[in-house]
Amino acid sequence: MSTLNEYLQDKKSALDARKHRLAKENEVVPNKLKAGIRVAGRSGVREIRIRDFQVVSDSGPELAGHSLGPSSPELQLGVLGSCLSHITLIQAAERGVPLEAVEVEVTGDMHPLAGKPGYEDVPVYLHNIAYTLRIESSASPKELEELHEAVELACPILNLLQQPQQVTGTLVRTKRKRAKRA
Repeated sequence: MSTLNEYLQDKKSALDARKHRLAKENEVVPNKLKAGIRVAGRSGVREIRIRDFQVVSDSGPELAGHSLGPSSPELQLGVLGSCLSHITLIQAAERGVPLEAVEVEVTGDMHPLAGKPGYEDVPVYLHNIAYTLRIESSASPKELEELHEAVELACPILNLLQQPQQVTGTLVRTKRKRAKRA
């Protein structure tokens, strides 16, 4: 069975190859990422399509859902935890920090009455977000602290949540195509 440290060697090789490839390119352009979401009829389940992958998001019965998948706020917490753990692996590989195990727990608050009368000051969005990064390692406390600092600087989802963002939206009204009668 391979260990996390063996994986970190593979990660380091991949990072070095990527860095070498990017250094040779004349112009490096940002990756345009895309997710498409379709709401399924009758169930209201949100089908999230990203590349060749599908993730299902749903609500609990209290919001007419079927608990077929995590809610959007729960997915956001999971995305943050996934990103923090991945960036921890990248930073550890780049720095040669040994890791035997990495776990991340992310929490946040959502109040069911947020924004309603009497609760106008309660945020309608996920708030009080916190994470705990658990690392099993033979590295020194100083190395782990430097690793943690590097993770916080490099984690795109953590920085997305910590920095003000502008999100633009467009509404497009569509018409359902009707089946032709024979």
